[in-house]
Amino acid sequence: MTTARRVRARRGEGALLREEILRAAEDLLAEAGTEDALTLRAVALRAGVSTPSVYLHFTDKEALVEAVCLRVWDELGRLFAESSVGDPFVALGNCGRAYARFALDHPVQYRVLMMRPSAGEGVPPAAATCFGHMVDRVAACVATGVLQGEPEALALGLWSAVHGCVSLLIAQPSFPWPEDREALIAHIVRMAGLGAALVTRVPRTLPPSTELAAGLDAFGGRLTPGC
Repeated sequence: MTTARRVRARRGEGALLREEILRAAEDLLAEAGTEDALTLRAVALRAGVSTPSVYLHFTDKEALVEAVCLRVWDELGRLFAESSVGDPFVALGNCGRAYARFALDHPVQYRVLMMRPSAGEGVPPAAATCFGHMVDRVAACVATGVLQGEPEALALGLWSAVHGCVSLLIAQPSFPWPEDREALIAHIVRMAGLGAALVTRVPRTLPPSTELAAGLDAFGGRLTPGC
């Protein structure tokens, strides 16, 4: 099938052409499920332009792949905003689960932007965006006192835990994961959040395991309604 050649863009239509190229790349990514399909030639053919026209907007394949994957990143901000209501600590957990769902709903984009070395210098935009959302939610918890410490340091630990979980789910699909992935993610988020809340409140030198277990049992009992 021959793709109709696009009419040469007029002056001022560069942004429109860039958008058409990105839409074509997004369609190819959705169809193939892998960034390998995003060759500049294939994208140019789908968009109905010449390959040099693609080079006018993207210096190489890496730049094109990153740009098309970033197109879904605004959705992450929306999910965080929707989850950031009510009690800050509960909202933090909701945001962690929303982050995991976002990653699993967009595995190719997440793998490209968050699971391989960045081609450029500095902090990649996707990583900066993710970390910024997490710091904001953690800072709200620090303000209430449920978390103690520097929001950036706490956020880095929480982000690492959730990223590790979703990265394993994406990279190792054949592993015998539990059928209920939502329950697994909720468990990881809960462990990370409660661990962050406890870590600054316990001594650096811990007592023997039996004493620690008894203390934790007593602590859990005090938090359980009706006990």
